[in-house]
Amino acid sequence: MLADKVSAAKFGTGTAIEDPAREQQVLDDAAARAEAAGIDKDATVAFFRAQIEQSKVVQRGLYDRWTRQPELAPTRRPDLATEVRPELDRISAQFIDQLVATSDTRHQSATCFVALARAEAETDLSYGLDSLHAWAVFGATSTVCD
Repeated sequence: MLADKVSAAKFGTGTAIEDPAREQQVLDDAAARAEAAGIDKDATVAFFRAQIEQSKVVQRGLYDRWTRQPELAPTRRPDLATEVRPELDRISAQFIDQLVATSDTRHQSATCFVALARAEAETDLSYGLDSLHAWAVFGATSTVCD
């Protein structure tokens, strides 16, 4: 859902969706946090890379939607530095905590895949996600059952 805020902050400003320097910073931070927490660094980086890639999918989809239907474009532009990135940093820490808490159950098994499918469906229903966001949730969780 934060991808919507990132999109709103960037749309119409000329700011690119791709931000390789910021993306690398996030991935390096995730690797350091994984190492400190004692969980698999490569799997953690893969998880965070999936989050970044799916955020960009949402951003591209929203840009396209807002370009075709300008009346749907956001009327308020949140500040990336003071509003959006602190939220992203907060959930990144929560992601690490959850990856630690589930490290024993996240392996390629029917149990993991069934639990993941159930969680994705519950998320779609709870938030009333459209197809763009539902697809992004699916992609963002693609590495969970490592």
